[in-house]
Amino acid sequence: MTPPSVVPNSSSVYKENTLPIDIDNNSKFAEYADPRALVSSEWLAKNLGAEGLVVLESDEDVLLYQTGHIPTARKIDWHTDLNDKETRDYIDGEGFAAVMSRLGIKREDTIVIYGDKSNWWAAYALWVFKLFGHEDVRLLDGGRDKWISEGRELTKDVPAVSTTNYPVIQRNDSSLRAFRDDVFSHFGKPMIDVRSPEEYAGERLTAPGYADEGASRAGHIPTAASVPWSKACNEDQSFKDRAGLEGVYLKGASLAGHSDVIAYCRIGERSSHTWFVLKYLLGIEKVRNYDGSWSEWGSLVKAPIALGAEPGPIPALV
Repeated sequence: MTPPSVVPNSSSVYKENTLPIDIDNNSKFAEYADPRALVSSEWLAKNLGAEGLVVLESDEDVLLYQTGHIPTARKIDWHTDLNDKETRDYIDGEGFAAVMSRLGIKREDTIVIYGDKSNWWAAYALWVFKLFGHEDVRLLDGGRDKWISEGRELTKDVPAVSTTNYPVIQRNDSSLRAFRDDVFSHFGKPMIDVRSPEEYAGERLTAPGYADEGASRAGHIPTAASVPWSKACNEDQSFKDRAGLEGVYLKGASLAGHSDVIAYCRIGERSSHTWFVLKYLLGIEKVRNYDGSWSEWGSLVKAPIALGAEPGPIPALV
């Protein structure tokens, strides 16, 4: 196979607002900042098999795909496919190109990702796709559970795909990803902790039924507001409408008027879900996912920590 070409990570290689496959003209989606970011189960069922459409399943439970998946869906494993095998980081451009080529994905394809847990891990995969600048990546509203609850078709057949020659894209962390130094310099601007109230308060390491978070201390980053990721979802695991999301984030978390927000959780998966809501559904200009999250911050030497239900004051950094 011809070696993949190297192109810059920029959506400028595409004509603005041109997508390979038409958007879902759902009235709920039309209210969002980017109506292209979601598709409904009705839209997906109608478009399955369309040329240029690739459906991917990304689950926390990596065995779910084998028990039955949406027809034509291919499996992407967030851990083995998207993470570097040695360094705590994501795969590089060569690695991403290899995964995309193996899955039969072309740079111009429309990607629809879905998964379990209200699309936690699907949103995580979408975020990584965006680090590599893939232009058209969408989530299935409601994910795997909503599709199944509607009695829609599942299959155990694994689709046969032909390998492609996906170009090597240089990963761009600058606008979508926050590192620990970015968090230190962000104090005074909004931060969102999307974990459970127990984790936020610092009970995670001691409360019965909770697992160790991989950090030496419990609590939250001072000034961070507690907004569990699930507040963005309806009972059927679909996203709330625009008004509902504005009530949770713009009013409830006082994000109205802010254009620079950092979200975090334990390792970045739940916060990628909130990142998606803030960026694509509410249109906040700059949203970054701190994927080091609590597993890193809770073990950093001299990193300030707050306990309890209140955000706490801006720390005096030495």
